[in-house]
Amino acid sequence: MSITPIAEAKKTAFILAVAQAITGAAAPVAISMGALAGVYLLGDDKSLATAPVTGFNIGVALGALPAGWLGRKIGQKHAFMTGSLITALGGAFAAAALFQGAFWMFVAALLFMGGGGSFTQQYRFAAADNSPQHFKAQAISWVLGGGIISAILGPQSVILTKDMFLPIQFAGSYGVITLFGLIGFLVLATLKIAPIAPVEKGTIVDIGRPLQEIISQPIFIVALLCSVCTYSLMSFVMTGAPLAMVGCGFSLTDATLGIQWHVLAMFAPSFFTGKLISRFGKETIVATGLIILICCAFVALAGIELWHFWVSLILLGLGWNFGFIGATAMVTDCYRSEEKGKVQGFHDFVLFSSVAMSSLFSGKVLITWGWNTVNFVIFPVAGVCLMALALLINRRKRTSVI
Repeated sequence: MSITPIAEAKKTAFILAVAQAITGAAAPVAISMGALAGVYLLGDDKSLATAPVTGFNIGVALGALPAGWLGRKIGQKHAFMTGSLITALGGAFAAAALFQGAFWMFVAALLFMGGGGSFTQQYRFAAADNSPQHFKAQAISWVLGGGIISAILGPQSVILTKDMFLPIQFAGSYGVITLFGLIGFLVLATLKIAPIAPVEKGTIVDIGRPLQEIISQPIFIVALLCSVCTYSLMSFVMTGAPLAMVGCGFSLTDATLGIQWHVLAMFAPSFFTGKLISRFGKETIVATGLIILICCAFVALAGIELWHFWVSLILLGLGWNFGFIGATAMVTDCYRSEEKGKVQGFHDFVLFSSVAMSSLFSGKVLITWGWNTVNFVIFPVAGVCLMALALLINRRKRTSVI
């Protein structure tokens, strides 16, 4: 009995969700502990404390185009398995840097680890591209839903292992990332994704439309703007949050648990975000996410009790989920099958280059101007995205009338 296309799509999305849960746990560890490990390794100047997190995000950005290229050359399955091995090596490299007390070696290790993370980021596109049209948004949600396990696995592994090799703090936490990468490798080995069919050289199908033409579409411009701003705002606030919590007298465990609640909020709604998109539309869900981000800023600005940090981080995660999944679904409407590699690579390169800059500036803004300023940034950025969405919807209505 043959497997139906929707059953095959669900199986693929499930395997990618499991891989997201395990290999993706590296990101919460890198981000939640990156700045604190930076403080541990640095001397008096703490303004570069978030540089390791920036290194991780730069690695994701730099790896985006090569990850897409490798997927086309050797197939997505083997490319994703390669990414898991890169993640595993990055974890071992980071642990070694902590034992050496070498700050810039640690930054380089997280950059390398981020290169592995760039493959993980493409799981969502692979799930969508291997699904029927009506299941694409849900497939993306399934994969990102695997982040619920990441949200627990990553921070809990930090709590359990951060003191494993005292007096070398955090070395155990980054060593565990090696284990995550190796298990993810084995999970991805079960994946069955049809390779991209070969086409005749020089045909329209072979080359697709020029990238410039694709990325000039109004829907792509707005989708890219919303995904970049949503993800960058999340990274900007989240990167500074552990430093701010510790600076306000809370413990490392409090800070780590705050990030855990945040990451849970990032991924838990994914099980129904796809259905919400199908019912209310992509632009409506993106706008909802941006409004939730604005609510996050209001809560953070209301005080510095532990609950202010935790609730604002939860809202930050929820806003990211709606905004980013909705924007990703908008991007998948912009390209044809033969164009997906270059479009996805370009999108993720721009996205994670921006995220890298936001994580770097987070530490500098926090140290120089304080936690309130970090949160004030949300208002103008979210406002610009909401206006762009309104213009896109208005343009579509005018076009449909004509």
